[in-house]
Amino acid sequence: MSGTLNKVMLIGHLGDEVKMHYFEGGGSIGRFPIATNESYTSKQTGEKVTNTDWHNIVLRNKAAEICEKYLSKGDKIYVEGRLKNRQWQGEDGNTRYTTEVHVQEFTFLSTKKESMANAQSQPQNTPVQQVNPVKENTQVNQPEKEDDLPF
Repeated sequence: MSGTLNKVMLIGHLGDEVKMHYFEGGGSIGRFPIATNESYTSKQTGEKVTNTDWHNIVLRNKAAEICEKYLSKGDKIYVEGRLKNRQWQGEDGNTRYTTEVHVQEFTFLSTKKESMANAQSQPQNTPVQQVNPVKENTQVNQPEKEDDLPF
């Protein structure tokens, strides 16, 4: 093992439609931003504060085409991939930099159409139960039982 790891896991909402670029050799690339939120209560004011971070997502070939077909702005998605830094010369001659998440796996969590259909089918005063379809492998730290094994 090389001793390094470059892995990103995000759950967020699409900030825009999937933008596709097609190449002469038949390959394609899809790009879209997703937003992740962090909420907390300010100790000074007692108000709820929400910070939004934007992430540039990049998919290639079939994965990009699937996302273009099924996703739209506002949809919730889980993506897993690697961080990549890129630089290029802007039209003004300045060097520009960006950090992107190059996706290796993804899961659609909810679509805007699905959310709107659920909202219309449920009465307004009924609370919506939120289910998290992505489960993490977590272990609960419990005291170990003593045994006679030396390891």
